[in-house]
Amino acid sequence: MRRGRALLIATRDSLPSHVGNKLRCTSCHLDAGRRENGSWIGVFARYPQYRARSGMVETIEYRVNDCFRRSMNGTALDAAGPDMRDIVAYLAFLSRGIAVSPPGPNTRLQKWAAFTADTAAGARVFAAACAKCHGAVGEGMPGGGAPPLWGPESYNVGAGMSRVRTAAEFISRNMPFDAPGTLSDSQAFNVAAYVNAHPRPDYRGKENDWPNGDPPSDVAYPTRSHH
Repeated sequence: MRRGRALLIATRDSLPSHVGNKLRCTSCHLDAGRRENGSWIGVFARYPQYRARSGMVETIEYRVNDCFRRSMNGTALDAAGPDMRDIVAYLAFLSRGIAVSPPGPNTRLQKWAAFTADTAAGARVFAAACAKCHGAVGEGMPGGGAPPLWGPESYNVGAGMSRVRTAAEFISRNMPFDAPGTLSDSQAFNVAAYVNAHPRPDYRGKENDWPNGDPPSDVAYPTRSHH
């Protein structure tokens, strides 16, 4: 369990052959996965579960590997190997005492459907509240501090954070890091749109996402079942 936690905190250093950017798992899952909105607490108890993006019932191991392929722009771990075993052990530890239950609807994302993006306004928010840590051009902080937000060392287009609503929810609750919750909803949405308007790595196979034709409206790429 302790080794699994260490892998999630120092992902690139610990698993360099599986990480293709400068992010680590705790770039999004703050406080070793114990911070609300990005929390791993209870996640183990909700798997296996059906997920619309893959159109299948996923195991917890599949979900972890999806993050490696998308958010880390890397490659999957051996689902039965020691690294995955230890990561899952940590996730199980965080879910101890929580009854196994199916996931409910993600109601937090629904409010963002009413917002219209203004990337120019988002650029101003970024310069005032984000650039001091993430850099003026989203390059991040050297040494594993604030992660890159766009460009070749950031998450790819298939990552959940590449959806503006998902990013807005995360930003509104967790950013700026030294003053979380101080941005208005419109500021959070606009800066999320600004960040995701920048280029980032592609995700091979993205056209196969949401095979049942039910992608969220903020998915930024076409799929075979929905154009």
